[in-house]
Amino acid sequence: MKFGIDRLLSEPALRRPLAGKRVALLAHPASVTADLTHSLDALAMLGDVKLTAAFGPQHGLKGDKQDNMVESPDFTDPVHHLPVFSLYGSTRRPTDAMLDTFDVLLVDLQDLGCRIYTFVTTLLYVLEAAAKHGKEVWVLDRPNPAGRPVEGTMLRPGWESFVGAGPLPMRHGLTMGELGAWFVAHFKLDVDYRVIDMEGWQPDEAPGYGWPLGERVWVNPSPNAPNLFMARAYAGTVMLEGTTLSEGRGTTRPLELFGAPDIDAAAVLGEMWAQAPAWMEGCALRECWFEPTFHKHAGKLCHGVQIHSEGPAYDHAAFKPWRLQALAFKAIRRLTPDYPLWRDFAYEYETGKLAIDVINGGPALREWVDTAGAQPGDLDDLATLDERAWENERRAFLLY
Repeated sequence: MKFGIDRLLSEPALRRPLAGKRVALLAHPASVTADLTHSLDALAMLGDVKLTAAFGPQHGLKGDKQDNMVESPDFTDPVHHLPVFSLYGSTRRPTDAMLDTFDVLLVDLQDLGCRIYTFVTTLLYVLEAAAKHGKEVWVLDRPNPAGRPVEGTMLRPGWESFVGAGPLPMRHGLTMGELGAWFVAHFKLDVDYRVIDMEGWQPDEAPGYGWPLGERVWVNPSPNAPNLFMARAYAGTVMLEGTTLSEGRGTTRPLELFGAPDIDAAAVLGEMWAQAPAWMEGCALRECWFEPTFHKHAGKLCHGVQIHSEGPAYDHAAFKPWRLQALAFKAIRRLTPDYPLWRDFAYEYETGKLAIDVINGGPALREWVDTAGAQPGDLDDLATLDERAWENERRAFLLY
């Protein structure tokens, strides 16, 4: 199969509309070709594309920033001598001066298929800016490694943020190219938008179910996105960022596990099985111990659970990471009602709101966890309505 960047490089006809135009690239470390050449280097070698600038999203063009809310500066690329502008620094939207450097912006970002992954919001912001300034935006499409399944509640009005670009469910099941088309339609943007689509992407095909396992190398799109299995679990485990539980940052399997020094993981698993066994299907869950070297509970032995979304236990259709992680929170709350679960801190530039609510695009999940009499069916009913609505809405934007 071919990703969008590979088609743009190999098919001169696709590049013809770029003739005579100044071209910028929005990219990160996973923006590589089939032979692992970075897209910036590959485009620079063409000779018929006039590169004038580059942009980096959260974690930077080079992917050097480890944690959230660690900003990247602007700099000059030492090889190509281009200005590289940060869209996760003093600004998260392109400024007028940045926009003056190009006519066409190529967006080549590997996404994880989750609403809160900030590259999604960066795409919306550049589309909005391009619409105001008469710029073109081309998305060089890449696979959604989490595939087509949809899960989670919709972001509620008034809860928009840098981790909530619009009324999407947590797991949206679109590629970046498809998502950009939805943004253009939903927000009624008057922008010259096009997608260089993939060739041969089969999101329902085993064993990758979205990622071409054995055909393409995985490169971390952000420092704590080390593999496909993290991407599968991420729509659930990302919620751990809004809690006092470790999400495994500071270990070699971040966002595939959760735990803390003061929880009984075996008891939590037992309570989860008792409450909603159907929400635990499609994966293997293993009691484990880990000691983060940095971030939450650094240097402390944590009792936890690892979510294994690989191997014979994995069932792509049955795996529900958002429900699974919500169930773990509910189990902890039932076992220890006064457990200080929710972390109160500034999350992705949002203050005055609990991070767990910002992540979920509203308070519904937290309120379900904290309400003693709330049952799994209550959250399931709420989410199912949103999931069905989104599946109908997104249908018009599917390219594959």
